[in-house]
Amino acid sequence: MSVTPRLLLAPMEGLLDARLRAVVTQAAHYDWCVTEFVRVTGTVLPARCYTRVAPELLNSSRTGAGVPVRVQLLGSDPVCLAENADQLTQLAPAGIDLNFGCPAPTVNRHRGGAVLLDEPGLLCDIAAACARAVAGRVPFTAKMRLGVRDASRAIEAAQALADGGAQMIVVHARTKEDGYRPPAHWPWIARIAEAVPVPVVANGEIWTVADYLRCRSESGLADVMLGRGAVADPLLAERIRAALRGEPAREPGQDWVRLAPLVIEYWQRVLGHVEARYAAGRLKQWLNLLRRVYPQAEHLYRQLRAVRENDEVDRVLRRECGTPGALGVAA
Repeated sequence: MSVTPRLLLAPMEGLLDARLRAVVTQAAHYDWCVTEFVRVTGTVLPARCYTRVAPELLNSSRTGAGVPVRVQLLGSDPVCLAENADQLTQLAPAGIDLNFGCPAPTVNRHRGGAVLLDEPGLLCDIAAACARAVAGRVPFTAKMRLGVRDASRAIEAAQALADGGAQMIVVHARTKEDGYRPPAHWPWIARIAEAVPVPVVANGEIWTVADYLRCRSESGLADVMLGRGAVADPLLAERIRAALRGEPAREPGQDWVRLAPLVIEYWQRVLGHVEARYAAGRLKQWLNLLRRVYPQAEHLYRQLRAVRENDEVDRVLRRECGTPGALGVAA
């Protein structure tokens, strides 16, 4: 296969923060990644609100591994979003993205995220206002789902974003009401891509190389955004590129020796930035996804599941991840 896809790392509220972005982009290269959303409601936010969500702005808007970081905005007021887009542009992000994909009820009740997909006119107004504010200074994109309850307005919503000035649209192939339940409806992405004049990126339910290949076949798109699949297997982007080069597949368990040091590094980053009482929970959250793919992570998760004290978490991590082939499973 000769295609060279763009592989993007998704924004995931409450999970893929700057700490996890740092280690996931260290494990494998992404063309760019997108932050958790910055909620915009009624005021122009000071720079510290953006650097808190995207500390990479202080590092030329790149992770430590050099992956560009785009910042995502969420809101429903075109004027206020545009003013914040202008403010954010002055911090030189790698790009600005608009969130029309979040399905969280608390967000949707305040007219944010996927609930706005029922209002294509408003989508166009928001995109147009932000595009004027950004004025070509940084890339400007949007992320959407297929709709609120069904996909009947998916094409109309995507066309509204493109008409407003979004330069690329990422489509999560589920509705708001679908949440994260499988399946993802990849053929709908193909229909959207045919209906808009801007590039479209496929997103949703890509956990493995086989999933990527099926998504590409059904959506007609090589470019994808990886979310939970990339967190569960931080080497997924690397595996996709290797498969497209025709290289033989590796069993994920063979690669734990590469990930174990990153688990320790993530823990250290969490301890340095997260309130102590929440630190163990953040680590377990990641391990809970890693164990879908890595037997060693399952073993580690079981070791830590009942542990509450950070000192004990630290001892277990260093005992179990300190040497290749640890965790009782061959590396």
